[in-house]
Amino acid sequence: MSFEPLSGIRVVDLTSSLAGPTSTQILAALGADVVKVEHPERGDEARAWGPRFFAGGSVMFFAANTSKRSLALDIKTPQGMEALLRLVERADVFVQSLRPGTAERLGLGGSALRARNERLVYCSIGAFGRTGPLADQPGYDPLMQAFTGIVSVTGEPDRPGVRVGTSLIDLGTGVWAALGILAALHERAQTGRGREVDVALFETGLSLVGYQLTEALRSGVAPGRFGTAFPLIAPYEVFATKDGELMIAAANDRLFAQLCAGIGRPELAEDPRFRTNPDRLANRGELLPLIREPLAEQPSAHWLAVLDGIPVAPVQDVAQAAAHEQTRATGMVQELDGVETVSLPLQVDGGRVVHHGPPPTLGAQSAEVLAELGYSEAEISAFADAGVTRLA
Repeated sequence: MSFEPLSGIRVVDLTSSLAGPTSTQILAALGADVVKVEHPERGDEARAWGPRFFAGGSVMFFAANTSKRSLALDIKTPQGMEALLRLVERADVFVQSLRPGTAERLGLGGSALRARNERLVYCSIGAFGRTGPLADQPGYDPLMQAFTGIVSVTGEPDRPGVRVGTSLIDLGTGVWAALGILAALHERAQTGRGREVDVALFETGLSLVGYQLTEALRSGVAPGRFGTAFPLIAPYEVFATKDGELMIAAANDRLFAQLCAGIGRPELAEDPRFRTNPDRLANRGELLPLIREPLAEQPSAHWLAVLDGIPVAPVQDVAQAAAHEQTRATGMVQELDGVETVSLPLQVDGGRVVHHGPPPTLGAQSAEVLAELGYSEAEISAFADAGVTRLA
């Protein structure tokens, strides 16, 4: 299916790691021409994060940089900066994730670039945001998971907190950046002027603990860790079976009654200690053993059949999730240049929005992009000889 609403939109991507590349990859999948500007020697640091498994980068790089063009450019040279500014003048969107203050110091701040191109949508992806005592500090996903309290609410209650096993703050920030950029482009269609969009890892982290933070603001008490359980509903957690584990989410009184009947304990639904969710929360310690005992007597397949109609899911590892027929049926797994990866979790008119090509090798489109900016073959060759650019 062809769904490219951003066709004709050019994005200058001066980001690295994961949050920024995620945002621009979303725009690329939606049809934008994303020019990824990288240092001629190092490239995006994520190219080296993990074992290299394809030409030009790691699993991390592959998963966040599909459908882009790579322009290798040393922007600390006069020639490199001139080329970048030419690109900006012809662009619709500029996204940067440089350390705090670096963009302004290099002359690449929002005010400077929008003075050159008033239609430019400028997006900064930062750590702690523009204001506050930590505004000038750098940050990474695990630091923000720790700082915003995510680590404190993740894990078992009798053990130290743990990092969530996926880079949810980076990924979430990338989605927020893309959303802000799309909103600004929509407004520009009416006004003719761009906007300056700011997102920050810290702010994304706070948004991800929204209800816990609201409770802490109300009560002044920090929430604890509940393992796989949800502190506001019971039973709503992982239970062991004879041969595995099941996540069971009996989110209301009706589902709780169905669960009780399914496990052969219908009387529990009428027990005054467990009649309503507030009752079950108050008596969680008494309720859970009564549910665990029958569940442990039969294998997971038995309970999945018996508890059909109740929100229940087997606890799978990532390899099992990748191989499951539901994953394949959705079209979320996409092959690019012989490598299977994950496409966008977005369908339009019943069709999957997919990536249009594999990630670029470093400098793969340098000559192409520089030629589009008006540089001659001789000038491009001279840039390469001087280390200003890198040619594929």
